[in-house]
Amino acid sequence: MNIGIIGSGVTGVTTADALLCRGHNVTIIERQPYAAMETSFANGGQLSASNAEVWNSWGTIAKGLKWMFKQDAPLLMNLRPSWHKYSWLAEFMAAIPQYRSNTAHTVKLALEARKHLFAIAERESLDFNLDKRGILHFYHDADSFKTAERANKILNESGLERYAVTNEEIKQIEPSLHGKFFGGFYTPSDATGDIHKFTFGLAQTCHRRGALFVNQASVSSINASKGSVQVSYTRSSDRHSQESHQLEFDRVVICAGTGSRQLAALNRDRVNVYPVKGYSITVHLDDEISQQAGPKVSLLDDAAKIVTSRLGVDRFRVAGTAEFNGFNLDIRADRIQPLIDWSRRLFPAMSTRRVVPWAGLRPMMPDMMPTVRESRAPGIFYNTGHGHLGWTLSAVTAQMVADAIDTSNIT
Repeated sequence: MNIGIIGSGVTGVTTADALLCRGHNVTIIERQPYAAMETSFANGGQLSASNAEVWNSWGTIAKGLKWMFKQDAPLLMNLRPSWHKYSWLAEFMAAIPQYRSNTAHTVKLALEARKHLFAIAERESLDFNLDKRGILHFYHDADSFKTAERANKILNESGLERYAVTNEEIKQIEPSLHGKFFGGFYTPSDATGDIHKFTFGLAQTCHRRGALFVNQASVSSINASKGSVQVSYTRSSDRHSQESHQLEFDRVVICAGTGSRQLAALNRDRVNVYPVKGYSITVHLDDEISQQAGPKVSLLDDAAKIVTSRLGVDRFRVAGTAEFNGFNLDIRADRIQPLIDWSRRLFPAMSTRRVVPWAGLRPMMPDMMPTVRESRAPGIFYNTGHGHLGWTLSAVTAQMVADAIDTSNIT
């Protein structure tokens, strides 16, 4: 089949790869000049089945209320009225009863995705700083550790090897980490890598295998009729003339991240993705002392809600925070500074002289589950809404949507 994909982040590119492997012709339409320039550019780097616990809990609500007026809090909400935001939050609370089942299902998806991603990397010889040292979660007090124990039971029952470690064992796993902790959990099978290098590299291999990339193209309409789907778009270079272009496909997959909600509305579908902003810093380890003082093992600090990844010898990624502020992409100094301060406090010998900040919008569904399904309009499919786990889950949802396309019929 001739298949169009809207979006060339990690979800769109892994979908393209899955469809190419099944013998389909693929065209990817992307509004940026290159693949992986938005949410797939500089995330926390963790391929983390251990972070599969969904956020839908009354504990999350309580923390959000506590942090509401604290500018450097891990979770921050702009209280300006927005129907999209408050309807999303209402659905978030409505999904709390599915916390256990959704967490268990996410773990299983993550474990399956890991196999596909590693296979892709080996097949295409992709260099993206893949590191299989595991992920270490640590907790500062007994209460947070006990809460994590309950979640860990679900993770273990769902097939993930993740076990408790003492403060002394934390120091053995990551000797560079400064501080005293109540305890932690270690997942040896988790990994890390540079999402941008992976996605851009895979996009290049897809291109070499015959995929067509239409970049700097903003989709204006999607119409399904007479057994085909027409996608209209405008090019950035045509901004003054507003000339519209059109492509026709047998099937179309919407992998547009935070833009998926607007595109779904064109088909009278409801895909309630909300853009939850996250921040990261990339610390450049320019000297040997910093390279030795920076951690090798990927970390998650539960209290600060900060994750880290070592990306090769000379880069250290620190990411965190969740900000409900619409499509705002401003990089705020008061949200970046806590990431720098945290790095200096826990790794005092590591230089933070050269730090590159970034902000991206996580495409998050209210129940924290990715949307992989067919539209009410025949021939149109969705693979979107992965939230903070797009890097972790995309390789398996690509297979899921490819399966749905291969078994679909248009009459």
